[in-house]
Amino acid sequence: MKKSHLLTPSFLSAPSFLAPFLVTSLLGHSSIAAAKASPEQIAQLGNELTCVGAQADGNADGSIPPFSGKWQGVPEGVQFTPNVGQHPVDPYPQDQALFTITGQNWQQYQGKLTEGQKAMFKRYPKTFSMPIYPGRRDFRYPDFVCDIARKNAQEAELIDQGMGFTGYKGAIPFPIPDASQPLQVLQNHNFPYRAYTYHTVRDIADVNSKGYITWGRQNYRGLNVTNDPQEIGKPMEGVMAYSLTATELPARSKGSATVTSEPVNFAEANRLAWNYNPGTRRVRQLPEYGFDTPLSGTAGKLTIDSDRLMNGSPERYDWVVQGKKEIYIPANAYRVHSSEVKYDDLLKLGHANPDYMRYELRRVWVLEAKLKEGYRHRYGKRVMYLDEDTWHGVIADYYDTRDTLVQHAFINYFYAFDMSAWQAGSSFYHDLTSGGYVGYNLFQEQEKAPILNKYQYTKDNFSPAALRRLSH
Repeated sequence: MKKSHLLTPSFLSAPSFLAPFLVTSLLGHSSIAAAKASPEQIAQLGNELTCVGAQADGNADGSIPPFSGKWQGVPEGVQFTPNVGQHPVDPYPQDQALFTITGQNWQQYQGKLTEGQKAMFKRYPKTFSMPIYPGRRDFRYPDFVCDIARKNAQEAELIDQGMGFTGYKGAIPFPIPDASQPLQVLQNHNFPYRAYTYHTVRDIADVNSKGYITWGRQNYRGLNVTNDPQEIGKPMEGVMAYSLTATELPARSKGSATVTSEPVNFAEANRLAWNYNPGTRRVRQLPEYGFDTPLSGTAGKLTIDSDRLMNGSPERYDWVVQGKKEIYIPANAYRVHSSEVKYDDLLKLGHANPDYMRYELRRVWVLEAKLKEGYRHRYGKRVMYLDEDTWHGVIADYYDTRDTLVQHAFINYFYAFDMSAWQAGSSFYHDLTSGGYVGYNLFQEQEKAPILNKYQYTKDNFSPAALRRLSH
């Protein structure tokens, strides 16, 4: 691929807040993998590979296009006001589906489907479908993100048995991962460049097997420290993120709120959480928060560590990279997030309305986790599919401890013009045993979509004292 200025990192053009990144060296750590990307591999970044390590070329038959990276931020011809919660605007409004995979023809495409997708076609042969659209790879990260990704490719290493890593904040740590070190792939999923502040009122629809909906609603605020402009480029250490989640629905839980603190390295610190109970008007630290603890508002269908498909400590699983595959995944998911979408039209019996979905053929990393002997978790195995262009997990298939497929989940990602990076939108978790599902992080009928990178949050906004202030 011919070298393009759109893909080539430039330290000279880095913003002033990257000064520490340019001059700071890492402290020594014992690593589990001494090998880093070779100079020859690193030279491919911005050429044969995008700056975050995706294969820049398309595939042989053109069903996956080459990466163009022609747009950063708001694309040409789109009217969008950043940082105010405007609903996503589709930059491809004229695109039409090339074909649709249905319950009648899915076997023709099964080589490019996940086991969970196949299960959906088998369970809902008359209603579940996947409209397949032209592939679009037009958006890119800012140059300083590419700079940090290149630096990480040169220096980052897993440490503490993969519970942490050395490197620099602001970009994935391993753009050219070693497939024999699967936690490098997982850390890329956990530490992409994304919004550093986040505020949304999100609806949660628990749809049972007969189509009846129980509603939840959360007022959610987040601070991703590793993407804070004041932290970008500094060595990876300390706290990864803070959050505050206040429950508005169901009514019986109204007023309950939880703050959390997430470490960068789970060998050095634990995920911490405090909860405010409006009945007792007391704040208490939760003894355990994470893993398969039920996620509030989902009737137990989601676990805390299945938000974004996988989050938190990986310690309970053995991880294996199954390689890369071409899979039909949700991509450029703008239509489903339009303010014109009504929940009555979106939430149907068994699954969300396929007419609002957009799938594309993409190359994905396949990452499998099996529960370690002697550890407890609802899921005995989980298989994740990570889009190589973004490193975000977009699909996960979950198995119980008897190795039975019990849940299929996917996240509708879109490139958020506010931050020049990809944002997790509405996700759907399908219980393949009961036939119900959860629509999570819905905001279509909310006045505002998620407000990204606007607020000047600090850690004091996410402390136990902040919870106590909610009661006044």
